[in-house]
Amino acid sequence: MNRRNFFLHSAITVAAVSPLQAGARSPAASPGRPDALGVLHDSVRCIGCRKCEAGCQKVNADILPTPDKFKSPEPSFYHRSVMDKKRYPDFQRYTVVNRYRMKGRLPIYRKFQCNHCIEPACASACFVKALYKTPEGPVLYRPELCVGCRYCMIACPFYVPAYDYDNALNPLIYKCTMCAPRISQGLSTGCVDACPKEALTLGRRAELLQIARRRMAENPELYVDHIYGEHEVGGTCWLYLSPVSHKALDQPDLGKTPAPEPVSGILASAGIAAGILPVLFGAAAYIIRRREKCADAARFGKTAGKADAAVPNLKCSDKEGRQ
Repeated sequence: MNRRNFFLHSAITVAAVSPLQAGARSPAASPGRPDALGVLHDSVRCIGCRKCEAGCQKVNADILPTPDKFKSPEPSFYHRSVMDKKRYPDFQRYTVVNRYRMKGRLPIYRKFQCNHCIEPACASACFVKALYKTPEGPVLYRPELCVGCRYCMIACPFYVPAYDYDNALNPLIYKCTMCAPRISQGLSTGCVDACPKEALTLGRRAELLQIARRRMAENPELYVDHIYGEHEVGGTCWLYLSPVSHKALDQPDLGKTPAPEPVSGILASAGIAAGILPVLFGAAAYIIRRREKCADAARFGKTAGKADAAVPNLKCSDKEGRQ
């Protein structure tokens, strides 16, 4: 058993003993909670093979298409030509690997997917609680509750939640689930299973931080002294090691303040307004239409207080008829 699988099995044993539970702010959402599951991505070890992308699609084949079935078809997962441009997760893929070319060194690769924040802004902004943080670590989505407002897309500091704009009748959000159904059964994630270079390690967050610090201490010439995700926006369950500045790999400097703090009040209020305003506008429109019809009935000599055959189910008061 290699080191990756050792940590994997010790971590998922903890996750498997209890089912995933819903909650907008669960125990796992407490800063510093060490037993939440996460994944460490090491860009020093990553070779850009894209097998993690293929592994993700394989375990999510009931939702995600293969590249040849994309709306703009692409070569198979093992072609690197797609990395000639920057890519984002979308409704067809939960994760992508991006390539960064820098003068005087070999290409560097960084995996990109939902970071499963300890304090997720998306869940805080969702006024119907379609997105929620689980005690085990993953941030999950309940499509049956989603109203398609897309506030989660606005709130996410990493621009992860994706929306299928071509499917207006089924307005769902798409994002990485950290293979929650699999880890609840004691299995690994599809991407970690597929990685041939141990660039991905699944484990409890506290253990992953120890692994990252040990690698940096043993090979300080290979890594910048920064574990991305340890403190960013209050911490994330996905953690990153890099040989160069994380900013050079398009990982933004977001500070340590949890993202829900600045967005929850604004977007939650907007969510309430979004639910109430249509009702108010609908009621106002009904009153206006009713008064117009009653005024028409009065002008054409209809009798107030009686049903009008020309305007079915309309009964106007004398006051309405004089509008």
